[in-house]
Amino acid sequence: MTWVGVGVGSNIDPERHIRLGLADMRRRFGPLVVSTVYASPAVGFAGDDFLNLVVSFVSDRPVASVAAALRAIEAAHRPAGLAPKHPSRALDLDLLLYGDGVLNENGLRIPRVEITRHAFVLAPLAEIAGERRHPLSGITFAQLWARFDRSRASLRPVELAL
Repeated sequence: MTWVGVGVGSNIDPERHIRLGLADMRRRFGPLVVSTVYASPAVGFAGDDFLNLVVSFVSDRPVASVAAALRAIEAAHRPAGLAPKHPSRALDLDLLLYGDGVLNENGLRIPRVEITRHAFVLAPLAEIAGERRHPLSGITFAQLWARFDRSRASLRPVELAL
């Protein structure tokens, strides 16, 4: 069984889509460990704030199967008429980590570079997997979060029953 970390985000009816997306993930992957939910501004475009969190689970599926299942869940929650590459997201699921694996092929890059670039990924990841180590640097996620330049982080915890 392999530990899997997934970034979850939404800025289109986010509470609804996150709840539904996590329900779909539980049906496909089983029990989830769920971080605190954080609100943060959109990155790279002018848009509504996102709600973000990180979830983890263990799986015996190969990495390609996990990635395909996450894409299928995203697609199931895409509003009609919204292009797949539109910057706003009803549900955005990013495969952040697959065990200690390092992969860069077929459009799949693990670990995701966003882990060390964005507080809305690193903070919740450090919360649920602080003792785990980044596969490339060997530094724990708790240590990476402790070193993170928080002057560029705008995170607000959000109460959301999941």
